[in-house]
Amino acid sequence: MSAAPDEAFTDPLSAAFLTLAHGLPRQGPGSDATTRRLLAMAGPLPVRPRVLDIGCGPGRSALLLAEEAGAEVTALDLHQPFLDELDRAAADRGLDHAIRTVRASMAELPFADDGFDLVWAEGSVYRMGFDAALTSWRRLLAPGGVLVVTECEWTTASPSAEAQSFWDGLYRLRTGEENTAAAHEAGFTVTGRYPLPDDDWFDEYYTPLAERADAADLTTPSMPEAIAATRREIAMRRDHGADYQYTGYILRPHLGGESQPPTA
Repeated sequence: MSAAPDEAFTDPLSAAFLTLAHGLPRQGPGSDATTRRLLAMAGPLPVRPRVLDIGCGPGRSALLLAEEAGAEVTALDLHQPFLDELDRAAADRGLDHAIRTVRASMAELPFADDGFDLVWAEGSVYRMGFDAALTSWRRLLAPGGVLVVTECEWTTASPSAEAQSFWDGLYRLRTGEENTAAAHEAGFTVTGRYPLPDDDWFDEYYTPLAERADAADLTTPSMPEAIAATRREIAMRRDHGADYQYTGYILRPHLGGESQPPTA
């Protein structure tokens, strides 16, 4: 959650967070194994599925979706250096024909209705908010399409006071039951949920991020504040991580507008 929100990255603190993030494997909890697991849970896709990766960052998921699912990926982010990094990586892997990068806000998507077989938002939906994102993005799915998002949520109805205070100041978490109900209200049936393993938090995200923070240039504007916030976040996960998790959601629009009961 250390990455800057979906807005112009002009303030010094956002810029400092982005400086810490550049060149890291990921900008949030996740792994290639989790991406593959979520892709498998999404079910059969067309031979060459049209995929929109929203908040793609430097494109770890986009590259895997293009390479392993044979997808035509439109990768969207607001931060141009991430898109430039993805363009280079796609060219290096011979995937530049399969990945198109677009600089735009996830709140103002420049795409027609029914244009994608799979809409993907791994580690990015919090920038817009779960409910707003699902309501806004539903129109993008072609008939039979599926939306895959990961969302941070409580694992308990009674989190520790420390975890509650931390997240209340950052992003309002809900339980899985509450998010499932919210997805249903937004017009989706939850066909699968996958809690990300703890390794997804540390192996590819927090450990490299902590090493970057230790080596950061403290004379960069707002870098001390960014480092302090990063270390608080890592310590919170280490000390109170049992209270919350990232969960992958597989979401399909209600067929024919029918209302179906939410599933866990």
